[in-house]
Amino acid sequence: MRIVALVPGGIGEQILFFPTLDNLKRKYNTSRIDVVCEPSSKAAYRVSKSVDDLLAFDFKDRNSMADWGNLIGTIRDREYDIAITPSTSWLNGLMLWLSGINTRVGFKGDSSLFFNRVVPQNKQQYAAYMYCDLLQGLGINSSCPELEINVPKPDIEWATSEQLRLGVKDTGYILVVDGLFNADNSYPAKQWLSLIQDFKEKQPDMPVVVVSKPDNQDLLRVLKLAIPDIKETFPDNIGKLAGAIAGANLMLCTDSPLVQLAVFLQTYTIALFGSTEPTKLLPQSDKFIAIKSNTGIMADIQPATILEKIWQG
Repeated sequence: MRIVALVPGGIGEQILFFPTLDNLKRKYNTSRIDVVCEPSSKAAYRVSKSVDDLLAFDFKDRNSMADWGNLIGTIRDREYDIAITPSTSWLNGLMLWLSGINTRVGFKGDSSLFFNRVVPQNKQQYAAYMYCDLLQGLGINSSCPELEINVPKPDIEWATSEQLRLGVKDTGYILVVDGLFNADNSYPAKQWLSLIQDFKEKQPDMPVVVVSKPDNQDLLRVLKLAIPDIKETFPDNIGKLAGAIAGANLMLCTDSPLVQLAVFLQTYTIALFGSTEPTKLLPQSDKFIAIKSNTGIMADIQPATILEKIWQG
């Protein structure tokens, strides 16, 4: 049994689709599962345990007929038995129809004509659960499997040595992540500072670790000037990020794919949202708290509101 999943979207969408892929792997046991995704989203599959190969295709680009033809040809050559996709784009549906795959599973919508297994789309739920509904098109009616990722051993070892370097292995730590994968989803540096200073006054022995990246150096400068002992970590791939999140007592972050990693790793998380509706991105749980701006602007969330959620937990 050979299966191809067409998963447009960013890293977050890929991670949300992992439980569907894992369930397919369990159902068909020795199946080969390949994924077609954006080139920039391939990094997500470093922590997937169910995918054999990745095909990169830029769905957002102005692809020519030749580009689509090459993708269709590649898929045809691999002779897949099943195609599955969360996309409701008629163009993606047409492409899968032209690929000649016998069993094509998708959501009811504009592209329904091109699928022979159509599933109603319930958008009023956590997206990982919504994607798992697609499996009903294959007669798989079991509940969504336990959310989990597969962190490579070298990344686990890196996270362990990084905790030793930072001196946080025995104390635990608060992990702060701002704007990762999307610089537009950033919280103002002065408000992070106010939040962290208040936290450290109440919990002076709990280290705060900030994920460093090239475009958040202004945040690091502001924090280091006021809090010289603040710690900085430099994970350079998604596996190392997962290792850092797994070791944290609490993650404070802005809306990003790291929210999905925290859910899968069961790390307590408080995530800030601007205009994005968090219902689809976080399951109902006391471990994962969304704070959504009343104005749709993340900067309008007051540090006091975040601290109230921290101390309530």
